[in-house]
Formats: sequence, C-alpha cells, structure tokens
Amino acid sequence: MHLLSRHKLDERSFTKSKVASWEKVFSNLELIAAFISGAIILITWLSKEHLSDTTWVILHLFAFAIGGYAKAKEGITETVKNKELNVELLMIFAAIGSTIIGYWTEGAILIFIFALSGALETYTTNKSNKEISALLKLQPETATVIKNGSEQIVPVEELVIGNKILVRAGERIPADGMIIKGTTSIDESAITGESIPVLKERNEQVLAGTVSIDGTITIEITKQANDTMFQKIINLVQSAQEEKSPSQQFIDKFEGTYVKFVLVVFLIMLFLPYLLFDWSLEDSIYRAIILLVVASPCALVASIMPATLSAISNGARIGVLFKGGIHIENLSQIKAIAFDKTGTLTTGKLAVTDYYITPDMDQNTIIGITGEIENGSSHPVANAISSFSINNSLKGDWEISNIKTVSGNGVEACVDGQLWKIGKANYVGIELAEAFHGGIMKKHQSEGKTIVFVKANEKIVALYALKDSIREDAKELIHNLSKLGVETVMLTGDNELTAKEIAKESGITHYIANCLPEEKVTHIKKLKETYENVAMVGDGINDAPALATANLGIAMGEGTDVALETADVVLMKSDLVKITKAIKLSSRMNQIIKQNVFFSISVIAILILSNYFQALDLPLGVLGHEGSTILVILNGLRLLK
Repeated sequence: MHLLSRHKLDERSFTKSKVASWEKVFSNLELIAAFISGAIILITWLSKEHLSDTTWVILHLFAFAIGGYAKAKEGITETVKNKELNVELLMIFAAIGSTIIGYWTEGAILIFIFALSGALETYTTNKSNKEISALLKLQPETATVIKNGSEQIVPVEELVIGNKILVRAGERIPADGMIIKGTTSIDESAITGESIPVLKERNEQVLAGTVSIDGTITIEITKQANDTMFQKIINLVQSAQEEKSPSQQFIDKFEGTYVKFVLVVFLIMLFLPYLLFDWSLEDSIYRAIILLVVASPCALVASIMPATLSAISNGARIGVLFKGGIHIENLSQIKAIAFDKTGTLTTGKLAVTDYYITPDMDQNTIIGITGEIENGSSHPVANAISSFSINNSLKGDWEISNIKTVSGNGVEACVDGQLWKIGKANYVGIELAEAFHGGIMKKHQSEGKTIVFVKANEKIVALYALKDSIREDAKELIHNLSKLGVETVMLTGDNELTAKEIAKESGITHYIANCLPEEKVTHIKKLKETYENVAMVGDGINDAPALATANLGIAMGEGTDVALETADVVLMKSDLVKITKAIKLSSRMNQIIKQNVFFSISVIAILILSNYFQALDLPLGVLGHEGSTILVILNGLRLLK
C-alpha cells in the first residue's frame, strides 16, 4: 500500500512537471507569434523584387494570421461577452482597411507592433504571477500521516483537521497545526521574511510552508489545506491582480464609448472631406484609414494596468501585499495614519518591572492568585502577569471561580467567596488607585509604564507596573511619515500619562488615551472628518472594525486571521518601515500613470491633427501610434524595480 501510494504520487509529480513545462511554452506563445510575424514581414520586404505578387500577398496573409490571431480572438471574445466594441477590433479594422487600399506592409506592421505590445502586457501579467508561482513551489504536495501507528504518504489536499502528521528535519510543513511531539527550530522566512529560525516546542503553532530545520516533530492539523495562512497569502495576491483600480475601471468604461466615436468619425471621414474640402475620394479613404489607426486608444488603455500589476508585483517582492489596484492607488493619498499601540508600535511583549503589595497581605498569596486569574486570558498584560506569577510564587490552596473579563478594563473573579478585580485605575476606583502606596502610580505612568491594580474585598492590595518596549522600526517609520507630511495618531487604552510618554518616545504626533476597543471606530470616523483619507494599522481581532472603517486598513502579517482578512494591505514581514516604501511605491505608480495618460492623449491628438493637415503618411501613423503603446507599457514596467 505504501509503495503504491508513493508510485501514484511520483506519477502525479511527473505529470505536473510536464504540464508546467507546457504552460511555460504557452505563456510565451504571444511573444513568439509576434516575432514570427515580424520575421515574415522583414523577409517579405527584403525579398520583394524576387517574389511573385501572389507569393507576396500570401506571405503578408501569414504575417496577419500569425501576429493577429491572439488579439483578434481576444477582441471578438470580449465583444461577444461584454457586448461592447474594443480596441482590439479597432486595430483589426484598421489593418483590414490598410490592405483594401493596397498598404499590405503597413497593415502587417500595424498587426506586428500591436501583437508585440500585447505580448508585453502579457509579460507584465506573468511577471506579477511569479510571486504566486514562487509561493506555490514552497507548498509541499504530500504529507506523512501517522495512522494506527504506521506512516502513510497522502496528498496535502486530503489532509483533514485532527490528522497527525510527521515532519522530519529539513522537510517543509504541509499544513497549519500544533506540535504534539518533539522540538525543532523552524525557518519561517517564507511567511514572515525573518531569516532567524524560531525554536518551537510542544503545544506551539506551526505554519504551512515553513521548514523544520533540526528536529523531527509530530503535528496535529488545525486547519484545512485551503484555509492555511500560506493559502491566504496566495489568495491575497491573486485577488489583488483581479481587482482593478478606479482609474482602470474608468478607462475600461471609456474604451467602448470612444471606439464607437472613432468608428463614427471614420465613416464621416470617408466621404465628408471629398464632398466639402475638394479632396479626392482616394485621399479621403486614405486619411480615414490613417484616422482609424492613430485615433485608437491603445496607448491610453495600456497606461494603467501594466503599471498597476508591476507595482503590485514589486510590493509582493518586498513583503507588502495589496488586495487590489484600488488600494495601491489610494495609499499615496493618505493624510493621517492611526496606529494600534500594543503589538504594532510596541513589541507587544510586556514584562513586570515593579510591583507593590500591602504589608498586611502575604506576597505569595497575592502573586499566586493574581497569576491564576490572569492565566486564562490571551491579553498581553495578562500574559505578563501570569508569567511573573509562575516565576515568583508557589501554588496555594485557594478556590477561584466565576472568572469574567470586563472588556477594556480588566478581569474579575470570586476567590474564597470574595470579589477580586484586576485592571485599570478607574475599574478598581480612581481615588483608591491614586492614593495607593503614596501615589506611586503617577511616577510609573510618567515613565510610560502600564499600571495594573489588584483589588480584593473593596481594598487595593497590589500594584503591578509593566513596560512594553517601542519597536525600533516604529520610530523610523514615524520619522519617515513626518517627512512625507503624514500625520500620525496612536490609539491606546493606556491612561493619559502613559500614552503621552509612549507617544513622545516613538515620535507620534497625536495620541488618544483611554481608548476602549469599541471606541476605535468612533475615533477613526472623527479622524476621517478632519483628514479625509485615513489609514489604520493594527494586528488584533479588536482592530478589525477600525481597519474596515478606515479608508485603508493595514494589517501586520503576524496578526490575527480576522485582521488579515479585513485589511486592504498586509505587511507580511510585520516590518513597519515597509509602509513608507509602499507609500512611495504608490506615489511613483500614480506619477507614472499620469505620465502615460498625458503622453498617450498628446500623441493621439498630434497624430490626428497631422493627418487632418495631410502631413502624416500611414507608415508613420502606424509607427507613432503603436510606438506610443509600447513606450507606455515599458514605462509601467519600470515599477518592477
């Protein structure tokens, strides 16, 4: 059974390899066809004196068919599907018109350059797909499942939640799960971009696509193959490529109307100059054909999409995933950015720096009970106090029940029949808090520390001071944003003194203290009223509503699934400095798009006027029109670097 499974999987891998090879050939067919068409045109032109008229025409027809097939098929398919004329059909009409009046070579050159510009657009799309291809290569195709004490190799798609899989040293982890046996160092660079391996032990989470470096581990699957973090990254990139920016949507709508307008003007041009301006009928038809060529909005249509795809590809390469062209276009318009504090501006790894316990209470009891109450919470403050308790107290004989979290304030529980509260000053009583231990609270608040009080039976019995360090990249980001003229705002549940100190240390312009999770949305709405375009950066579940409310939501790659799904932009390496790079990339993209649009419209206007004053021949019209299309595509491709 084991050998049979292995044989089938090897056969499947071989088949996939063959398919991949053919896909590589097919992805370049458009470019190959364009060059074959160009070669035929060149050979025909050089051999004109030695060819019969019939052979000369047949060779041109071959050039038309080979070079124009892809674009003609695309134009007809899109016209039937959308019931709207498009640029591709306009070019086909222009090429056919050229042959009708005897300009076979010019018509063939028109098709060749049009095919070449189409191949460049396809190249841009394929280039942006390379990030997905690179990611897919990191996804193992098989997994070693442990079933009834034996190992069985199965395709990753067949894994289900609860399966136990074996991952040996050097192997990639095939699915998200939890280690139930073994210890190893994990290379998470494929997901987070961090090159330093992370030690993972029993009961710790591991992600698909990461590598077990030096240990063999057994993992229990916690997510289906199509729901892993790895798959979500792939889906993010794919959705980004499919979603068009507002500018591109406008151009798409404009294209159909403009093509109809050009065709109407073409029909008028066929006879009106002949009737009104004393042109010969041959001149009218010739100028109408040139108009059909030069008035086509090929360059205008190609001004945006190649640039957008190139920018998205560039962003993915540096670890910034945009969920669509609209988001990368809007990023440079942001006037203010709001930051969640914990885990975003700070490391999120709080530690107890100071603690005070009333003399009449047993230290071991207070620390032990506090740690046990906080043990069930995932909040960073609770985790820090719980860890401190484990290291500084012994297990006692007390009964704890009815533990309840009070969102944004703290936690309460019943201890040996008495009500205990652990949390902020206003939760345990602001007057009692300020008076505790001679007002020590204000001293630590001025140092930027988070203060947690413990209240037992209506009396404050302890105070914990915790410190969370500012991320170095946060300081650099705030400095860079200030240079760009972007206002920065910190949203934090900390009190005024603590928030002020953290804002000062990080360089944040404004801060909102005592901000409960449910109030973040309200503050984002107020910021939008002031600055219009506002971004929100966060990583937690409680940041999701604010991320959705902001004009642009930016999630940390190491954040929760909810935050990742809600955000418009994801920082895969959780590197805040990448926000500055993303803003500059957005500005550069918008600048290049403006250049392309201005250039393409200018060229169309100049060519149309030159044609009207009979200063333009068909060969120059073809060269000017198609050359401008290639130039705007190449200009967009600069965003790949």
